[in-house]
Amino acid sequence: MPRARAQHGQASVELVALLPLIALLAAALWQAVLAGEAAWLAGSAARAAARAQAVGGDPAAAARRVLPARLTHGLGVRAEGDGSVTVSVPIPLAVGGGRLATIVEKARLSPQGR
Repeated sequence: MPRARAQHGQASVELVALLPLIALLAAALWQAVLAGEAAWLAGSAARAAARAQAVGGDPAAAARRVLPARLTHGLGVRAEGDGSVTVSVPIPLAVGGGRLATIVEKARLSPQGR
């Protein structure tokens, strides 16, 4: 009986040793989710900006309406003369402030008559 009691706390010690690894894995997974969301929404913002550009609207305002507020900080919208629009969306860091990288998407629609 004494031997079983001596090993009773072993599982707790192993769990405490693994907690930092589990936290790091969770943060990496959350960062991947944020990057995927930013990539998906950058494409949507580029298409919305191109639609606005095609009908004579404001492409920057259209792109900003598609994105949640946390992705509009550092948003870049550049409209070209041929009807194409380039949108750059920063990928926020999961932990702390700042950005991991920037995603650039381009969309083009022909100008539409009124």
